[in-house]
Amino acid sequence: MKTVACIIQDGFAPFEFGVACEAFGLDRSDDGVPNFDFRIVASELGPVASKMGFSINVEHDLSFAYEADLVVVCPIPREWWGRTDPRVLDAVRDAAARGAWLLSVCSGSFVLAEAGVLDGRRATTHWMYADTMTSMYPQIDVDPDVLFVQDGRIITSAGTAAGLDACLHLLRQEIGAELTNRVARRMVVPPQRDGGQAQFIDRPISAVQSDSLAVVTEWAMENLREELTVDHLADRAHMSARTFARRFKAEHGATPAAWLARQRIIQAQRLLERTDLSLEAIAVECGFGSAAVLRQNFARVLGTTPTAYRATFSCATSEDAVPAA
Repeated sequence: MKTVACIIQDGFAPFEFGVACEAFGLDRSDDGVPNFDFRIVASELGPVASKMGFSINVEHDLSFAYEADLVVVCPIPREWWGRTDPRVLDAVRDAAARGAWLLSVCSGSFVLAEAGVLDGRRATTHWMYADTMTSMYPQIDVDPDVLFVQDGRIITSAGTAAGLDACLHLLRQEIGAELTNRVARRMVVPPQRDGGQAQFIDRPISAVQSDSLAVVTEWAMENLREELTVDHLADRAHMSARTFARRFKAEHGATPAAWLARQRIIQAQRLLERTDLSLEAIAVECGFGSAAVLRQNFARVLGTTPTAYRATFSCATSEDAVPAA
């Protein structure tokens, strides 16, 4: 992925627009992160009004979207759902047809839906709009509970911060886990939030509870090679297993088992990129136990093999390569 077109329309949401700019538009070459040719595009050149009362001057028309490797669609106001500029819809359809990445943030998914590229696919949007999307587009399998959904090369995300999670998810596939972690660190956000996590927590968590879970999750990430059961983690948090599982799900939007599985995958990605450890050794280090189980999890989560992943991302920057012990 080298080129990124970010489509905005009148009434665009500044925060969600800023997410795309932050994820793909900044020069992070000092951190070894490749730069993208990032351009903001619109149907017409000139000022495009945000929903917050200010405008930005767009210097690129939609022609760039027809050649971009990634097309990002920002949210549009509710009154425009189902009435998107046909020129924008054509650009979206073209991106899907030629196999480019498509990524929508929040209600930008309604543009993808209107273009027809989500028909027969699973997708998400902000939970407040999920019922509306289901009603308007019954041919789409709308999941209202998750942060983001990837179906093929189309990624739809929920509101605000979930769009950033979706961007980081895409970057992990394009530049690898280690470099994506650097991007996340620069933005001071966690790189590990998985798409299957809940969009919102059911109830607030007190500072004491949150701190106790933070200590346990930090310890778990440092000890992924161990057999980490819910009972074991609950003991470290000084809670019953039932209470721990309930509070963990409320705070993290995922079960302890699902959260651990994702951390193990991310650690395996980093070891594949930065070391020449064997697959068996990596499987042990990450808590998978065997290379066969590692392969199964890679295929399920990332749709590729550890060997293919290593061939693509190994030693992304030579000075970061770490030899096996």
